[in-house]
Amino acid sequence: MARELPVRDARIFSGRDMPGAVLRITRSISRRDHGLMRRVNRWRAPMWIRLWMVCATRGGDGWLWYALGFAILFAGGEPRFRAVAAGVLAAGVGIALFMFLKRFTGRKRPCQIEPHCWSTLLPPDQFSFPSGHTITAFAVAVPWSSFYPELAIGLFLCAISISASRILLGMHFLSDVIAGALIGAWLGWLSYSLLAIL
Repeated sequence: MARELPVRDARIFSGRDMPGAVLRITRSISRRDHGLMRRVNRWRAPMWIRLWMVCATRGGDGWLWYALGFAILFAGGEPRFRAVAAGVLAAGVGIALFMFLKRFTGRKRPCQIEPHCWSTLLPPDQFSFPSGHTITAFAVAVPWSSFYPELAIGLFLCAISISASRILLGMHFLSDVIAGALIGAWLGWLSYSLLAIL
């Protein structure tokens, strides 16, 4: 059962403190998010898409990035320590940031608003904005693909799959995932820029 939003969070989403233009944009994004949510939550996806999305989300739980990090440490050549450090730094800052933003915004997840027709996964927490899986995926994919361009296609395929899975499994709205990708990519670029010069 969904938790009642704190007064502060309810005020943020009610728009009372927002300028008119920001309020209109926020409402427009919210309407589109909810329209897509209804279509996704009622779509009986083919079995191959279901399996792909569940596997992608489970990979985004962390074990995929740990495995790739260890592989880079053992076979990544001269920049391996800087590459892993850049990924760890970006992901660590990303985790701290999304934990703060989720509690600050208090946005409910799609699966708390409308039941999903086939996904039975339980969310890791009750808050939706932004997508933590997406932040982490892009925070790792950007610096690692910068240090190892030959891995870029695989890394971004994983990051995009993880991001799409969060929408198709009813865990996040589209705007949660877009915000997560932008935040994660920005953090990844900053960490690469910092550690590439060392």
